[in-house]
Amino acid sequence: MTEARQPDPPWALLAELTHGCPLRCVYCSNPVELTAREAELTSDEWVSVLRQAADLGVVQAHLSGGEPLLRRDLPGIVAAADAAGIHTQLVTSGVGLHGERLDRLVAAGLRSVQLSVQHADPEDAQLIAGARAFTAKERAARLVGRAGLPLGLNAVLHRANLDALDSLVELGLAWGADRVELANTQFYGWALRNRDALLPDRDQVARARDRVEVWRERLAGRMELVWVAPDYVDGTAKPCMGGWGALSLTVAPDGTVLPCPASADLLGPAAPNVRNHELAWIWRESEPFNRYRGEAWMGDPCRGCELRTVDFGGCRCQAYALTGDAARTDPACHRSPDHAAVRALVDAAGDPAKGPPAYTYRTYRTHTADPASPVRAQVQTHSR
Repeated sequence: MTEARQPDPPWALLAELTHGCPLRCVYCSNPVELTAREAELTSDEWVSVLRQAADLGVVQAHLSGGEPLLRRDLPGIVAAADAAGIHTQLVTSGVGLHGERLDRLVAAGLRSVQLSVQHADPEDAQLIAGARAFTAKERAARLVGRAGLPLGLNAVLHRANLDALDSLVELGLAWGADRVELANTQFYGWALRNRDALLPDRDQVARARDRVEVWRERLAGRMELVWVAPDYVDGTAKPCMGGWGALSLTVAPDGTVLPCPASADLLGPAAPNVRNHELAWIWRESEPFNRYRGEAWMGDPCRGCELRTVDFGGCRCQAYALTGDAARTDPACHRSPDHAAVRALVDAAGDPAKGPPAYTYRTYRTHTADPASPVRAQVQTHSR
């Protein structure tokens, strides 16, 4: 059900320039059905999207993917955003970033870089990413520092690296990061495929949370440390992008426009596209963007919950992924009638009889190595 009040303008745009990527990370939140290169928006189409975004009120664009460096026209896209008055951040694996390329991006108006890191140990990082990339990341961090741009590290946390949290923070310090985001895995796309292998147990999360507090005291004023809570374990619904269609929007590689990056499966063919509609109409008028705005769509227990203006009923995409009904209370919430299923998953994560995890990489290749292989041994090292 829609509401009459016009939504406030969005302040942020996630521009997914491509789903192509040199990495095959097992926690990737990209949809399982990836957009083909030939379906991607052209340079001119991205220029138009950015102009429309600026007119709508967007002030920050995260240029992401996949790997945005695979777009040869990336400097032109950055320049278009800068000309429109939009602050740009490159969200990258670091693979393919060299000095000349970064110089061109900075000249075009790039303002900051967020670099992904899978683990502080190169071999463990390779196992999680499905590719050797640690040296490229280290080089990218060094180049960003030399260019004088703010650098953020993003480490997606899960069963295989939560116990390395100290090393990840130390890596951020060594690489000159201004900000380290410790983001517990959100189970969408490929991460949902790998949930059994990635989901940590409660004790592992508790240990990591304690270490974050220690580091925050130690680093006060030196480096920002962000902890994105593990909602499955905490039993508390995350506030769904500040509410459905409230603060930001995502433009997928083929021009599909989404209220949040994980909503492609939920919306399906109903999702609007910039090739068919103006961005302002999509944000203000389209049915998909208005579907879960406000409170009219809520059922019990959300309707009578005092937290409904804080968590907005939780994540619509997670409700859909776990129950098939996007209007249900997010099952991660301990008040949800479906929470028992999530609690059972977390309980099982601590079962020592589960054995080592089997990873499904973005290429649909399931990693079930021979028990005697070195790779298998690496997986066992990070089993809990």
